[in-house]
Amino acid sequence: MKTIRDIDVKDKTILVRVDYNVPIKNNKIESDFRIRASLPTLEYLRKHGAKKIILLSHLGRPEKPDKSFSLKPVADHLNHLMGNVFFTPDLSKSALASAVNKLQNGQILLAENLRFNPGETANSADFINSIVEATKADFYVQDAFSVTHRAHASTIKIADFLPVYAGLLLEKELANLDKATKNPSHPFLLIIGGSKVEDKSPLITKFVELADHVAVGGKIAADGYASNNSKIYVATDFDEDSTGKKLDIGPVSTAKIADLVTDANTIIWNGLLGYAEDPAYATASTIIAELLGEKKDATTIICGGDTTGFILELMNEHEHLDYTLISTGGGATLEYLLSGTLPGLEVIAS
Repeated sequence: MKTIRDIDVKDKTILVRVDYNVPIKNNKIESDFRIRASLPTLEYLRKHGAKKIILLSHLGRPEKPDKSFSLKPVADHLNHLMGNVFFTPDLSKSALASAVNKLQNGQILLAENLRFNPGETANSADFINSIVEATKADFYVQDAFSVTHRAHASTIKIADFLPVYAGLLLEKELANLDKATKNPSHPFLLIIGGSKVEDKSPLITKFVELADHVAVGGKIAADGYASNNSKIYVATDFDEDSTGKKLDIGPVSTAKIADLVTDANTIIWNGLLGYAEDPAYATASTIIAELLGEKKDATTIICGGDTTGFILELMNEHEHLDYTLISTGGGATLEYLLSGTLPGLEVIAS
């Protein structure tokens, strides 16, 4: 697919779909991981002379305008990181056009939450066309991998009105996921945890054919997931609370998975190995996370919201940890791993 490197953005107005669906409490951003992940694309556009840059994003799942889901705190934080970032609280065509007209060369405008308008989730042509007409954009850049599995106006319908190109974050996500799944360096290990066996079982079924080993922990293993396939290792011992509830995999299983990690050259990890919200049951996840973060010569991919959040917190405490890709994709990553494509990717120019 074509990226922003394939087009001349000089003196052009660029619409960019970003993912600023970040945790906010009392108007303060608790994690700016997704905001910082978008910076390479925005810096590239500025460096190469884009005239005006208008950012579109959602936050949460509001069905109507709601101040608690406003992107204003994100605009303030992005301005702190980059400078010359402005915000418009009104998605109406006239208000958006007025805000865009005020922008000077190289300045950035973040528009209010797309989901304040029902047209976004309805994949409305009228809604997204009003944005295109208001901004007078020349190109559309899709840099929000996390929403490309949704048939929304900013992921699908936009292609009826503007040529769509991939941003640098989207390019990075896909390049690393494709390398790990289509041309992995063996041994290839998939680590699966979490609680929803219905979500993870298809992933196990697919990757048992691709990977050398699949390791299963978390609530899935605790609830009795079983397999006769010799490639699949399911945790066998657990740490329990006073009621006998299995809340983490035990030392024997942790050691087994650690051995698989040590030997592997490609590792994809989705789903925590225990109830890591409680530090008492985060032991296995911490051990595996640290092992992965110290494997500098391996391809290490972290995906899934809970796993990503856990890894980011751990990295704050241990700065030496490093991973090939900490995916911003969430559910989109899982769907891409399963299908190899997503609706929002198919509309990007090739």
